[in-house]
Amino acid sequence: MKILRYNVYSQYLQQCYGEKVYKLPVNLPVTCPNRDGVLSQGGCIFCGAEGTGYEHLENTLSVREQLQINMDYIGKKYKAKKFIAYLQNFSNTYLPLAKLEAYLEQIVHPQIVEIAISTRPDCLSDVYIEFLKHWQRQTKKKITIELGLQTVNYHTLEKINRGHTLAEFVDSVMRLHKKDIAVCAHLILDLPWDNLVDVRENAKILSALQVEQVKLHSLYIVKNTQLAYMYKNGALALLTKEDYIERAILFLQYLHESIVVQRLIGRAPKENTLLVNWNTSWWKIKEAIEQILEEKDIWQGKKCNYLNGKALKNFSQEVTY
Repeated sequence: MKILRYNVYSQYLQQCYGEKVYKLPVNLPVTCPNRDGVLSQGGCIFCGAEGTGYEHLENTLSVREQLQINMDYIGKKYKAKKFIAYLQNFSNTYLPLAKLEAYLEQIVHPQIVEIAISTRPDCLSDVYIEFLKHWQRQTKKKITIELGLQTVNYHTLEKINRGHTLAEFVDSVMRLHKKDIAVCAHLILDLPWDNLVDVRENAKILSALQVEQVKLHSLYIVKNTQLAYMYKNGALALLTKEDYIERAILFLQYLHESIVVQRLIGRAPKENTLLVNWNTSWWKIKEAIEQILEEKDIWQGKKCNYLNGKALKNFSQEVTY
């Protein structure tokens, strides 16, 4: 039997629910404060006009209609019975609270066992988080907030026009955890302004904050974005596929073993991008990472020895008072 070298999301869901669980994308008619002028007009330099979500239905359909269409299709294709509703595109808590509540009401369905909400660290407040806690308790459906961080390097965050720093991410994670709401952090491991120290610090910050899940991406170049303009004009020194694999393996070694890895690399439609995953199938890159983990006897958390007073480990810590 193959040994799992990292905390695989599908296995985690299997253990939680006793069977396979599938994520269903939900597309709300929302935007982002980094696009509508509150913070910026251009958004993050990698974000296209349609956001970062894909394989979703049009947001002219109601939430209930989108879920039913996707449940019918996935259920029939994979004989699936349990699903996670994933509010995927743009910032899904960047809207009036009453509207968020109305959308969530349409998600309550016996086959929906969880809800995942993608948003930004600066689009959460105590009032919104308290509402989410109440909704989670009332419906008995777990909520996971998927937070776009991308990197802990605040210099890089400024370069990609993220519109927030690491502080906002730390603040939102702490507030969510106080209300028993889980967090999944999104990271881009091959940002050209980050080095291996940044990759390691990504893992260490998530581990110190006890984030429950993480989702890894490579850097996509979406058409008609600021990043695409930089790429076409030779202003971007992209990393190689081998660099990404190296960074993913380093990241996993410093990541606490309890954190669930939703994915090692993402994917995007070729028709909307100039470059995605070095024109290589995502699963081939995933398998390359897993093969190196096996060959070099590496596992998630192998180097996670930096928490809980590392410098004191050689001293006796017997309680004498």
